Amino acid sequence: MYLLEHDAKVLAALFDIPAPPGALFGEALPPGPWVVKGQVAAGGRGKAGAIRKAADVAELEGHARAIAAMSVRGQPVRAVRIEQNVGPTHEAYVALLLEPASGAVRVLMSGSGGVDVEHQAGLRAELAPLDALDDAVRRAGDGLPPALTGAGLRLARMFRACEALLIEINPLFIRADGSWLAGDMKLITDDNALYRQPALRALVERAGAAYPEVRLKLDHGFDYVVVDPEGDIGLLTTGAGLSMMLIDELRARGLKPYNFLDVRTGGMRGDPTRLIRVLEWIAAGPNIRVVLVNIFAGITHLGEFARLLLQARAAVPQLTVPFVVRLVGTAFEEAEQILGAAGIAVTTELEQAVAQL
Repeated sequence: MYLLEHDAKVLAALFDIPAPPGALFGEALPPGPWVVKGQVAAGGRGKAGAIRKAADVAELEGHARAIAAMSVRGQPVRAVRIEQNVGPTHEAYVALLLEPASGAVRVLMSGSGGVDVEHQAGLRAELAPLDALDDAVRRAGDGLPPALTGAGLRLARMFRACEALLIEINPLFIRADGSWLAGDMKLITDDNALYRQPALRALVERAGAAYPEVRLKLDHGFDYVVVDPEGDIGLLTTGAGLSMMLIDELRARGLKPYNFLDVRTGGMRGDPTRLIRVLEWIAAGPNIRVVLVNIFAGITHLGEFARLLLQARAAVPQLTVPFVVRLVGTAFEEAEQILGAAGIAVTTELEQAVAQL
């Protein structure tokens, strides 16, 4: 989950990570002058004009309304944070990110921060397992302003506690007296760990409109994300990795998948409700012309899945497009017979399925 900056800073306060006083637009304002910041799960806000300075309330309100109507990298601005402009400071950089291949955490630090910091020649990098993260922070901060090590150690504590994938402060504001503030903050957490994270779950439940895909997963127990609002191929698929590979394959062929889905067929237990919800969401796509079903079943009985799929299709009459079905697994012949009787051809070969799109 890519947290909005405001939510990341509220959570960071629990770990003694300070930030400039701030509030969402419409709440009580912190002391001015201000920085008006669009809240969107994407980088590049400054370049896109979604971060602006304001010297008086009229200017602040104008900026806030303009930013609220913006999109950044295709993502709509979800809210606007009004933050006190803390004045002249030195800008630095600190980040921790999980490297999936090794399971280790990379610590990045620089005595300079701001735009395109990752291209700086002086960027420090250390790699360490989670239980040696504090030592890696100290090594990366050796010879840099002490505020960087202090901030890095607090970020390491938060990284572990929140089961984060990435935490970044850029810029890290360092004052003349050596104190520091998180000028901007990025936090990405592991959705699969939400059941162990009551604070994050409460955040999603409180601000569900800002995190629709995560809220959907909490409410329904599976993953569904619209990846291209203009896409014309609805995907009914299982397996997160296989589904991502399928999206990549379709795009490589010039096709336009509408959604990502890991429907987790093993959790259906004879109930078509999950499939009904998916087909309803796919039907909401304005350009959908076909539904591609790609199920690689392990414990799932494909005969049962075929019956549930027909029940779900009947329950969503607004979805009138053809279905292309590729199934692999137990009781394929039974599923083929059930779907064939309904006029839906089935194949075990992905190439044959894609050729029909």
